Amino acid sequence: MLSDYPIAPALPASDMGRARKFYDTNLGLKPDEEGSDENGISFRCGDGTGFFLYPSAFAGTNQATAAAWAVPDLDSVVDELKGKGVEFQEYDMPGLTTINGVAELPDGSKVAWFTDTEGNILAINQLVG
Repeated sequence: MLSDYPIAPALPASDMGRARKFYDTNLGLKPDEEGSDENGISFRCGDGTGFFLYPSAFAGTNQATAAAWAVPDLDSVVDELKGKGVEFQEYDMPGLTTINGVAELPDGSKVAWFTDTEGNILAINQLVG
């Protein structure tokens, strides 16, 4: 049933102003005109997708990836985001190691993780196929 409907992540923020600035300045995303920091705001991304940013005292408590963007050239996106002050995470665990913030998966896909100002873990993926 739900496979017929779009899905959009909802990301918590403890400081809406700070989070909104990060998504605008560092990631280049513009909020929809409707909504306010008090009630939450939506950001639109490619292919009709987007996410909702909402105020919550529980921001940053999830220790897993909350949202990810699929990109055609991960290395160039990582370089661009680093130029805007985004810091990528380094991981070294069984089956997954990052080098300069990028992990290459066994199928040839690449992924890089970073956190927003609220502690939400976000990712960018370059999928194979």
